Amino acid sequence: MSLSLEKSSISLLLLLFFAITTTSSAHNITRILAKHPEFSTFNQYLTLTHLASEINRRLTITVCTVDNAAMDDLLDKHMSIYTLKNVLSFHVFADYFGSKQLHRITKGTTLTATLFQATGEAPGTSGYVNITNLKGKKVGFATEDNDGHFSANFVKSVQEIPYNISVIQISNIITSAAAEAPVAAPADIDLIDLMSKKGCKEFAKLLQNSKITKQFTDLVENGLTVFCPIDKVVNSFLPKYKNLTKNGQISLLLYHGIPDYHSLGMLRSKNGFINTMATTNGKNNKYDFSVKNDGDNVKLETNIVTAKITETLLDEEPLAVYKIDKVLQPSELFKAQSINSDDTAPEPSSGNDDGDSSSDSDDSTNNNNGAMIMSVNSGWLITF
Repeated sequence: MSLSLEKSSISLLLLLFFAITTTSSAHNITRILAKHPEFSTFNQYLTLTHLASEINRRLTITVCTVDNAAMDDLLDKHMSIYTLKNVLSFHVFADYFGSKQLHRITKGTTLTATLFQATGEAPGTSGYVNITNLKGKKVGFATEDNDGHFSANFVKSVQEIPYNISVIQISNIITSAAAEAPVAAPADIDLIDLMSKKGCKEFAKLLQNSKITKQFTDLVENGLTVFCPIDKVVNSFLPKYKNLTKNGQISLLLYHGIPDYHSLGMLRSKNGFINTMATTNGKNNKYDFSVKNDGDNVKLETNIVTAKITETLLDEEPLAVYKIDKVLQPSELFKAQSINSDDTAPEPSSGNDDGDSSSDSDDSTNNNNGAMIMSVNSGWLITF
C-alpha cells in the first residue's frame, strides 16, 4: 500500500510540474508588446477592446501591430471603442505567419481569416486579408478586393514563437470599409433588474443595500462578468453573511464579479485562477478563485466551496451574467472546515480581511505554497 501511495505521490508531482511548465509557456501579447514602447498605443487598445485576452487564449495566431504614429492616425477618426475593436480584430490573423512564411507564400499570394471574420459581424468574406509577396522582397496587406492596392507593408518581425504566435510590425493600418463601419453601443442594461427577474433577487438586494451597485455598473463599458447565486442559497447563507463585518460583506459581494468580460467559451478554456473585483480591496489578499471545465459544466472553486454555473442570464459583450448554485466564499473571509462536502457550511472568520484562512483543527496544516495536509482515515491526504 505504501508503495502504491508513493507512486501516486510521484505521479501527482509530475502532473503538477507539467501543468506549471505548460502554463508558463503560454504567450501573452500584452507582455510581448510592453517590451517595445513604440507599440504602446496599439497595446493599450488591445486591452481596452478585450482583444488581448482573445489573442492569449488562441493556440495559433499572428498579430500585425503598428507604431504609435499609425495608431494616432486611426484615433483621429474618433471611432467608438466597438468600431475600434473590429478594426484591430482585422489585424489579427487566425494562422501563423512568421517572417520566413511571409516571403515564401505559395504562388505569391494568399487569403487569411482574421478575428473580425470570426466575430460573424463581417459581411461575406470581408473579414479576410490578402497577403501578397511583392517585388523587391516586400510583402503587402490589403482587403480581399483591393484592385492591386496594398494599404500596408511588412516592416519587421517583433517576436515569433513557432508555430504559436507571430507578432509583426506593418507600416500602416489596413484599411477596411467593413471593419470601420460604425458599431452601435449596446443598450444600457439595468443589472439589478436583470438579476431580480431571473431568480437572483436576493443577491440583487444585497448589492443595493450595501450601496456598491455603482462599482459593478461602472465596469460594464470596459468589461464585466457577474456570478449571481440563486435566491434559495442566498437565503440560507444570510446568517453567515450578517456575521461578517461591513467590509467583509462588501468583499464577499465584490468576490462575485470579474472586472473583465468572459463568455462561457472563454471560461471553459480558462482552467485556472482568476482575480475578482474584491482583489483590489485587500493589499495582501488575493480574493481569487479557480475556474474549471468539467465536461458540459463550468465550475468555480474556492478553498471553501465549489459552485456550478447553471444558466446564462446575459452574454452580450462587454457584459456577461451567470447564475450559480452556491454563494462563492473566499478563504480570506471563511475558514475551511471540510473538503469532502460542498454542502458543509463553513463558519465566518473574524471578517477583518486579514487573509487568515487556516483551520483551527490540529488535523490540518497549510504551507506557504497553498498545500493542505489533512488526516483522513488514519492516512494522509495532500491537496493543492
